[in-house]
Amino acid sequence: MARMKEPPSQEPAYVLHRRPWRETSLLVDVFTLNHGRMTVIARGASSAKSPLKAQLQPFQPLMLDWAGRGDLKTLTQVDVRHGPTLIRTVALYSGLYLNELLQRVLPVADPHPTLFAAYIEALEQLSQSTDVEPVLRHFERAFASALGYDFAWDLATDTGRPVEPGGQYCYDPEQGILANPAPGVRLQNLSGQMLLDLAGGDFQSDPCRRTAKRVMRVLVDYLLQGRPLNSRSLFMHLRGESDES
Repeated sequence: MARMKEPPSQEPAYVLHRRPWRETSLLVDVFTLNHGRMTVIARGASSAKSPLKAQLQPFQPLMLDWAGRGDLKTLTQVDVRHGPTLIRTVALYSGLYLNELLQRVLPVADPHPTLFAAYIEALEQLSQSTDVEPVLRHFERAFASALGYDFAWDLATDTGRPVEPGGQYCYDPEQGILANPAPGVRLQNLSGQMLLDLAGGDFQSDPCRRTAKRVMRVLVDYLLQGRPLNSRSLFMHLRGESDES
């Protein structure tokens, strides 16, 4: 007879989103180290005497225990750990953007330890830097890689040849950088020099930033499959119709 899998003990996790459930409880979407994205019930979390509502906050490092045999588990223990604080508005909105990506796209119960580490690093950087764009671009690449959509900035996949500085290239989420336009390719006229600079890690110059943002926007929109991101609306309001994500 097969042994039943033991419930987790002190599983590292972060809250992605939460919403009311029944009269006094919450449904909480969490991103965990070893179990990926999942939803748990925090029973009684909305009651006046429960500390859970204050503990189950986005960007707060947590150690969780839960129980249950079905897909929807019940929290049994929440321990709060020290972590970075996103105080500035742009950092907060950036963190909400990361959370929305994970919540809306990441498959349920699909562990991604490398992406979990990238998320922790992104939160740390957002708490310290006023320049959020490089942080967002690096996380988007880690996110795409976890889902099997990684690509090389300096390689044209349709020819197998390195990107040339004077060339013009295209981008397709399913194929990566392309030397030749293909039917349905949404992003064209990418400077070969900008792609090479990005391959070398330049996310500071304005031309590279614009190129990286164009490419990653197409990729993220493809992964979202039409699902909206509320954080983009927040950015547009904050930046006067010019969002960071």
